[in-house]
Amino acid sequence: MTDVMTENASQTEAAVQKDGPSLTDFVTRAANGQAADGRRDLVGIPREELTELMADMGESKFRVKQLWNWIYNRGVKDIEEMTNISKKLRDRLSQEFYVGRPVLTADQKSTDDTHKWLMKFHDGNEAETVYIPDRNEDRGAVCISSQVGCTLTCKFCHTGTQLLVRNLTPGEIVSQFMIARDSYGEWPTPSNGIRRLSNIVMMGMGEPLFNYENVRDALRIAMDGEGISISRRRVTLSTSGVVPEIVRCGEELGVGLAISLHAPDDDLRNEIMPINKKYPLKELMNACRHYPGMSNSRPITMEYVMLKGINDKPEHARALAKLVKGVHCKFNLIPFNKWPGSDYECTPTNDIKKFAQILLDNGYEAPIRWPRGRDILAACGQLKSESQRLRKTRVSGCGKSGAGETSDESVVAAQ
Repeated sequence: MTDVMTENASQTEAAVQKDGPSLTDFVTRAANGQAADGRRDLVGIPREELTELMADMGESKFRVKQLWNWIYNRGVKDIEEMTNISKKLRDRLSQEFYVGRPVLTADQKSTDDTHKWLMKFHDGNEAETVYIPDRNEDRGAVCISSQVGCTLTCKFCHTGTQLLVRNLTPGEIVSQFMIARDSYGEWPTPSNGIRRLSNIVMMGMGEPLFNYENVRDALRIAMDGEGISISRRRVTLSTSGVVPEIVRCGEELGVGLAISLHAPDDDLRNEIMPINKKYPLKELMNACRHYPGMSNSRPITMEYVMLKGINDKPEHARALAKLVKGVHCKFNLIPFNKWPGSDYECTPTNDIKKFAQILLDNGYEAPIRWPRGRDILAACGQLKSESQRLRKTRVSGCGKSGAGETSDESVVAAQ
């Protein structure tokens, strides 16, 4: 997907010094992981490409291993901290590269320990990242964004009221997890398997499969055993149903899959999720049946937001059970989070429980994902509200149902 510029770029262009780079040049460099001085961010460069870059400098593969260890295992933020690399080479590296982090513009913690960060990238655009702690264990999932904004117009999601600004780069995606680690002091990568930040869920701003290559490269870095080392079994990608990329994702990444489903038939899904007009349920379910990462021990998760009087009747539950026949899956039922301007209401709790029981009677687990982080606007559909109110930008919130919510079993425990 082609990145788009913010609408005020041309207006701000005149403010840039005439003898310096234009704002367009600056934003383009930022979107490619380059600083204003032209240096490239080491964070996000795929290992294979980094090997080529070091070879061009006359350095061996061992140098790549050293850099990888410092950046992704130890979490250093400055090339000068890489003390087992000669000073001469550090100086040379510093002329062409840097180790980047987004700028934190907000850092909030909920009364239920949900943690939210608002991060600003080099071109001034922002994205939000949420840490969702497990209710029962000292670990949790980091909900990561893949785009600034979103192209989807799901009627029940606040993100549907705003536009896509641009895709996030691999470095901007993986650095969200690195910021979370900075916050919890979880460097170097724990070697004993005991981690507070144990899972990654691609459920933040944007549609990950509309930015697949960058998401793929970022997740490969996160899953690399010599760096951040998150097991693929602890990574889940949520999509609204970009059918052509689903099987590819399973083949190349093998991570867990979550589908933002929300309706049992095409007519209703067309109404509340326009993407269904392009990729209808028959095609979506066929892609799920052939997803390489699906197994008896790792079912696909069907996310289902409960909308009062819209998709929450007993006949809807029975239709869902019929729809997913042949897909090894479970459901996560999500109470709708009301946002200003929305006409939808949340299904009453007792009715959600009855809905869940029908699915259970048909052989499908259907835990209820109770909202988390509402007091800091970190629940699904609330992230955009804060960005617009506090920042007056077009940056917005949760692209699909997921951020700021957990099930009775916990979204991370399920992995």
